[in-house]
Amino acid sequence: MKIMLANFAKMVQDSGGLAKVTCAFANEMVKRGHEVTLVYSDDKEGDFFFPISEQVVCFNLRHYKGKHCLYPVYLKLKRELLRAIDERRGRGVNNAFTFKYLLPQIKEILAEAQPDVIVSSQPASSKVYLCDLHTSIPVITMSHGDPEDYFHTYPVEELPALGLSAACQVLMPSFAKAITKRFPYQKTVVIGNVVPQHEQPVDLMRSKGWYKIIFIGRLVRNHKRPHLLLEAFCRIASEFPNWQLELWGAEDNKKYTKQLQDMIVNNSLTERVFINGTTNDVNGVLCEGDLFAFPSAYEGFGLTLAEAMSIGLPGIGYRNCAAVNELIEDGANGYLCDEGVDDLALKLRQLMGDAALRCELGKNAHNSMRQYAAEIIWKQWEDLLLSVANKQ
Repeated sequence: MKIMLANFAKMVQDSGGLAKVTCAFANEMVKRGHEVTLVYSDDKEGDFFFPISEQVVCFNLRHYKGKHCLYPVYLKLKRELLRAIDERRGRGVNNAFTFKYLLPQIKEILAEAQPDVIVSSQPASSKVYLCDLHTSIPVITMSHGDPEDYFHTYPVEELPALGLSAACQVLMPSFAKAITKRFPYQKTVVIGNVVPQHEQPVDLMRSKGWYKIIFIGRLVRNHKRPHLLLEAFCRIASEFPNWQLELWGAEDNKKYTKQLQDMIVNNSLTERVFINGTTNDVNGVLCEGDLFAFPSAYEGFGLTLAEAMSIGLPGIGYRNCAAVNELIEDGANGYLCDEGVDDLALKLRQLMGDAALRCELGKNAHNSMRQYAAEIIWKQWEDLLLSVANKQ
């Protein structure tokens, strides 16, 4: 089967979840004997952050066959001006850029690759194939977050592509209703992300000189919100002198990172709180941890949380955070907190002060992630791809 992956987003040295999933998907389908073409759109040129098989044929639409097509300054200005007024119209400028500058490349690659099925990473790329090029090749539109957002913040011209897709995939059972209530007859399939599995959970009863709270995620104030975790830790750090906090992830904004650093210094925690940047050894980082805190405001899946739980760390997240509140079963494999710092500090205190509780919840977390084992998830995807391609 010939599969085209269309991720019209950045991929070059991007350490985010979408890039990780895209590479893993491509690699696995090649391993299963399929031909895979990956089409992406990145101002930068260079290697991916995550490994990609040499058998995957990759095309960067902005650097194609010697033609370099960077995002024009005038469109960037237009996009930001419109965003200040209307988020949807601002995002729509990206579609105008793709249509005006990238459509010929997309059309040529499609004609050369002749895929049996297209897997689109966002409604914007589905729109190109289904609404602009009117392809008869079946398109599966993936969701990497709660698709309810599509109908409030995404450009309205992208939405018909959802109904025209051969199938829509969502990550969580609760996410399906966003599609089905708008498109009642649309095939909507729940397939989660692949989570690495471990035969045994990490030993949380072992004696250590330092115990660690781990956070892994991009340092973004309004999304991952590590400042809430840092503030909660500062409140209770004096009660637990042998505990450290490690913040891992790419910097998003230097001013915000400076604010985190200042909070660490002002609370005299420079020897106990560390901002470590990105890592290629997530497993190694998690194995040294004792609990995983994930204070996101929203998530599409929460892959690093799931990886931490799979390794046997109890998770702490917010009750009103989509996806997180489905991965974490409050009191069973971790804790869900009320919004703010107070309850987060309380839940941290409970777990930091009770090794037996950490161990019990960690074992449950380990078991609860088995449903996302690679052999299960990739079979679900391959079955979907074959069923859609065979209906063509």
